[in-house]
Amino acid sequence: MNTSIVEYGAVCDGKTDDTVAIQAAIRAVGDNGGGTVVVPGGRSTVCGQIRLVSGVELHLAGGSLLLASSDPDRYGSEGFGCVIETWGADHCAITGTGTIDGRGIDYMRGDLTYIFEPAPWRPRLVGFVDCRHLTIRDVTFRDSPNWTLHLVGCEHVTIAGVTIDNNTKIPNCDGIDPDHCRHVTISDCRIKAGDDGIVLKNTKEFSDRGPCEDISITNCQIESTSAAIKIGSESVSDFRRITITGCIIRSSHRGIAVQLRDQGNVSDLLISGCIIETRLFEDHWWGKAEPIYITAVHRFGSEMDRAGFGPPAWNPANGLGSISRVQVSNLMARGENGVVLYGTRRADGSSTIQDISFSNCRFEVLKTSRWGAGRIDIRPFDTLGPGFRDPGKDPGLVDAPFAGVSLTAADSVRLKDCEVRLTGPLPDGYGDVIQVHDCDLFDVDGCRKYDRRDPPG
Repeated sequence: MNTSIVEYGAVCDGKTDDTVAIQAAIRAVGDNGGGTVVVPGGRSTVCGQIRLVSGVELHLAGGSLLLASSDPDRYGSEGFGCVIETWGADHCAITGTGTIDGRGIDYMRGDLTYIFEPAPWRPRLVGFVDCRHLTIRDVTFRDSPNWTLHLVGCEHVTIAGVTIDNNTKIPNCDGIDPDHCRHVTISDCRIKAGDDGIVLKNTKEFSDRGPCEDISITNCQIESTSAAIKIGSESVSDFRRITITGCIIRSSHRGIAVQLRDQGNVSDLLISGCIIETRLFEDHWWGKAEPIYITAVHRFGSEMDRAGFGPPAWNPANGLGSISRVQVSNLMARGENGVVLYGTRRADGSSTIQDISFSNCRFEVLKTSRWGAGRIDIRPFDTLGPGFRDPGKDPGLVDAPFAGVSLTAADSVRLKDCEVRLTGPLPDGYGDVIQVHDCDLFDVDGCRKYDRRDPPG
């Protein structure tokens, strides 16, 4: 069955709330064995929360605009409070070349120059929970007030040809957030986000959904005021068998990041054929212009916990997981900082980061912004002990010089046929081309390093 929302009473005048008509069309198609519900092209349609059902494709025709209501009461009292929210559906889709606009700016309450101050509550744009065989294709999502696409416990997901165009000053307006998901392909997407572009999560709230695994991210173009692509920091379950290939990352505070803070493990991660350009931003945003950033440190009582997200996910009984079997190859990176690997030592002396290899990569560090260097950002993080908590400083920002490659407490790290260079002039806050602290079995083979910063004076 195929139908238009107009046939169920939608006015599509950009003012009238057409939620009831859209939901009626979806219900009718679902009750008749499935099919397509069309949002007509060339018109603007306002809606509050709508829910897809099994077998239904919501198709936004070319030139259509689905405009989220700016009334918080239109998003119900259960679930995430998304514009489109779906639980437990099979074989459903959002397709078409139309646009879904979240009206994110309507939920901002102040401008702090480099970041907006959000309202106490704001909706997410799209949420799918426990869904199977899900497709999101060709749609443009813009101005999300919060996470744009949040997928929880979903399997067999295809996201292709999607454009996400968010305001880069809106905090937490992530692009795509697969959370405890399996068999996910994200390809050929263009993403601009204030916060992370694509971020794989294993949140505590949904820990019963199991690991995040068998994920492919390919041929995406991303710009972010935090990490373009990230794993973590919510990491209560394992992440495994993940590929990131052929992506272009520009003007981002961090390129590709792994932030392990909880008891889950990260393993079998392949990063290949990417071009990464990074820059520094203001300290509200996590990141320090690292093209590759891999950290595994205890969360303890982080700022997330103090903000009301419950007790710390880590405790001595759970311990901290590890990051291992990571391969990075055929990478070109240029930005204001270099690679950072930052682990911790367990009581038995083993590291939380092991077996990381870089091959045929080029890393160039040069200054392009006015923001200062010389601090490693390991947020979310509270304290490592005496000496790390200085009055007036965020405990997750640790004084340390930038480098082309910086390794701390990471074991069995290999650099093969790589080029690492510092290009001047560089201000204070930059150290050696390669810096290694407390690392066992660090191997360099066929690498070239250059320090071409201007001499002092």
